[in-house]
Amino acid sequence: MFVDQVRVYVKAGDGGNGLVAYRREKYVPKGGPAGGDGGNGADIIFEVDEGLNTLMDFRYNRHFKGKRGENGMSKNQHGKNAEPLVIPVPPGTTVMDEDTEEVIADLTTQGQRAIIVHGGRGGRGNSRFATPRNPAPDFAENGEPGEERNIKVELKVIADVGLVGFPSVGKSTFISVVSAAKPKIADYHFTTLSPNLGVVDTEDHRSFVMADLPGLIEGAHAGVGLGHQFLRHVERTRLIVHVIDMASMEGRDPYEDYVKINNELKEYDPSLLKRPQIIAANKMDMPSAKENLVEFKGKLNEDIPIFEISALTKEGLREILFAIADKLDSIPKVSTELEETDKEVVYRYQKEEEPFQISRDDDGAFVLSGAKIEKLFKMTDFARDEAIQRFSRQIRTMGVDDALRKRGAKDGDTIRLLDFEFEFIE
Repeated sequence: MFVDQVRVYVKAGDGGNGLVAYRREKYVPKGGPAGGDGGNGADIIFEVDEGLNTLMDFRYNRHFKGKRGENGMSKNQHGKNAEPLVIPVPPGTTVMDEDTEEVIADLTTQGQRAIIVHGGRGGRGNSRFATPRNPAPDFAENGEPGEERNIKVELKVIADVGLVGFPSVGKSTFISVVSAAKPKIADYHFTTLSPNLGVVDTEDHRSFVMADLPGLIEGAHAGVGLGHQFLRHVERTRLIVHVIDMASMEGRDPYEDYVKINNELKEYDPSLLKRPQIIAANKMDMPSAKENLVEFKGKLNEDIPIFEISALTKEGLREILFAIADKLDSIPKVSTELEETDKEVVYRYQKEEEPFQISRDDDGAFVLSGAKIEKLFKMTDFARDEAIQRFSRQIRTMGVDDALRKRGAKDGDTIRLLDFEFEFIE
């Protein structure tokens, strides 16, 4: 089964907790604190594997969670960092944040890696908080929570050549006779339900990858037929080959077919019309094909090479394959759009996110929220009094107390932070 779009939840590993410990050896006077730091949590990494050509593995496993870092140990020993979770993906994979629509990674070459979510930092042990004023601290940090996000993973098939055209014009037959691909071929529309890839070898020992894409029809860019979900695969091709039924086996005008397919490509992405094109006039072994070709050439205003072929009898295939190989030799592997990109970096001021927000619940309680204060809360060990006092000092320094007073908080009011409730004391 060909799967080219999935939604996945990823959660990086949390950091290990720091340890509260002291030196207890008989001959170490005033040993002092000796709690080690926790290890870092596991990153989740996507890595390109050329052996894959579909996102099928994600169909049955849509939740990935990295391992937690090891907790700190006594004698100032650092906990072990968790090994990153490496997930193989096919070349041509694009990863987007589902909530912000931001592109996280575009993976195209073998072995290319991208960190999708970062693991949490390990919590610091009590020896890291020793000061002349407090030489034996009785608290340590919990590990930082790992990042988590919902992502959308899309596959855009990477091929040198993309075959486009209406259903039943002979695209599957064409790729089946010029490569080792074995697509399903039948005399009904939309036999091809997913892209078929084949490696084509010419007689002069040049090779390229060809993709047979599902048939397009008018309105494909807007979701009509099957084409709209596979138009994205045309984006990666360097050369577009229009396969046209020149014999008009289904009563359509060949030139109108050509115009309609080009219009669908333009409506989906105008830059696709800048790609080099070759026209494959197929089914030239059928009656009336010659007359239709003369009429087609008369209507065609563009200077696009046209090759007469018959995928069924294999006539003209040698010439068109040589022409495709020659054209690919002159097209750079890196798209011109990337080459022409302005490389000047503009740094814009981004307003720093508020460390906390205050709202009210229906019962009148004040609710604290915000990434910074929630992270601080999760990294505090509330089983130890010193840790609670430190947390209280930190949020007071952050300005929480003053902000609550401005919102009308009085002595004894309930303050809520995640699942924790405490009283506001003047």
